Amino acid sequence: MIRTALISLLGLSLIACTDVTGDEVSRAAPDYLGVNTSLLDGDLVQFHVTMDRVGALEDLNDYADCAAAQYALIRGYGFARHVRTKTKQEAGIWEADAVYTISPALPRGLRTLDAEVVVQDCKANGIPTV
Repeated sequence: MIRTALISLLGLSLIACTDVTGDEVSRAAPDYLGVNTSLLDGDLVQFHVTMDRVGALEDLNDYADCAAAQYALIRGYGFARHVRTKTKQEAGIWEADAVYTISPALPRGLRTLDAEVVVQDCKANGIPTV
């Protein structure tokens, strides 16, 4: 049993207690439906990832990152950089069309991935890779 209390909002004291058991707190695990990979040009790679039961768009982005990181390692590269992602949902199924560059050295940019670290995190979090 977990008791949570909310105390003091704008100087007012307010206490609210809620009993929560482990059975009541559950979220369906995401369902990873697959990855299709296309080499666009040299080091530019496109990933189409599909999921069901997406809790947040971050889940879909993480799946694409995992695919990109594993692909970089398969090709003998250590890094990937996110270029863009387009997402859509149809009948509850989410799809992402994501593009990454892969490289042997850390690329410039804001969304860079150290492929080995990302793949380890993916495995630890139960997210499949390519």
